This record gives sequence, C-alpha cells and structure tokens, in this order.
Amino acid sequence: MSKHPILQSMSRNGLILAAFAIAATVLVVGTAKLTAPRIAQQQQQELLNVLNQLLPPDMHDNDLVASCTLVAHPELGGAQQKVYRATVKGQAVNESIPQALALEVIAPNGYSGAIKLLVAFNLNGSVAGVRVLEHKETPGLGDKIELRKNDWILSFNGLSVNGADDKRWAVKRDGGQFDAFTGATITPRAVVQAVKQANLLYQQQGSVWFSAPANCGAGASL
Repeated sequence: MSKHPILQSMSRNGLILAAFAIAATVLVVGTAKLTAPRIAQQQQQELLNVLNQLLPPDMHDNDLVASCTLVAHPELGGAQQKVYRATVKGQAVNESIPQALALEVIAPNGYSGAIKLLVAFNLNGSVAGVRVLEHKETPGLGDKIELRKNDWILSFNGLSVNGADDKRWAVKRDGGQFDAFTGATITPRAVVQAVKQANLLYQQQGSVWFSAPANCGAGASL
C-alpha cells in the first residue's frame, strides 16, 4: 500500500533537509580545516607584534617564541601560562644573559569575563609594559584597556609592587593610584590586580623562569 501523498511529501522534505544539514556540516568542517593554518599564522604574527612592543628587538638577540617556557602558578589565572625570555649572548659558550621577560596573565574577574594579558618585566622588577591579548569587555567602556582605544594601559610602565599590601596598586576608588573608566570600574580593577599579582610572582620566581627549559613547543601562540 502506497503512502499518503502528505506523508510522502514530509518524508521527501525530511530527506532534503537531512542532505542539506550533512552538506553544511561538511562545508563548515572543511572550511575550518582549510583556514586553521592561516588563523594560526595570523595569531602567531599578532603575538610577535605584541612581544616586540614589550620586548623590543634592540634589547635581545634571541628568538622570543623559541625561548618560551611553561609555568604553573594559580596567581596567573590559569593551569599553565607561557613566559617569553629576552636574553643576549654572553662571552662564554652557550651563555645567555637575562634582559627581561613577558608572561601571560589572566584576570578572571573582568566585567564580561576573563581578560588575557601579556605583562613584561625588567630585571629590576619594574613593569616594562602591559598589553591586552583577549577580552570581552563592553565596547566604549571596558575596552579602553586596549592601547588602540586608550593609553590607560601605559600607566603601569616603570612601576613595581612593594609587597602584597602595597595600597597604591588599586584603582582610585579603592584608595589606589590608578584611574578607572567612567561607568566601568570593574574592568580596570581586574587588570590592576592581575598585574600586581604577576609582579609579586615575578619578584619571587623570575630567576627560576629564566633558567627553566624552553618547553612551549614549536608554534607557541596565543
């Protein structure tokens, strides 16, 4: 007995929709595979651009990405974070003289989620610079942590933390020295605290990080 015309139409439409769904899935997967290398290359270039801002080429003669090491400290906001060491060759064979380093830091308590930073330090413990790698903060408010939107992020340059109770390391509303954004105090507060924690940790672990093996692997990226 043949199917009712309506049932036949529904079955046919269902098969057509299923075929479209399969085709769309194949297309998405195929596109992702084709574009993945290009995206990775762009991320790598973005990372190098930021690293070169914080650790200029004239202050080191090594490959920053190749010298990357992984560190595990809860204070940095993640299971493992990458540290990029800037060094120059010494007179002895295989001697590398530390100059500065940059490490990934995550501020978990941004207004709209985690904020990923790259924080660089000079040998004397002062901040060489800070840049935002990723964030989801509100456009026009919290996104002022980006250098291309505002120069606020430069206010860390040259500063260092004098102990965990250093009250200067807070936004002005909390009694510190850092400006907040009008209508967006949570974002700068999160960044200030993350940079402070990173500075304290660098003062304790910097020498260990410089001597650690390069183990991020080829193609270390954001």
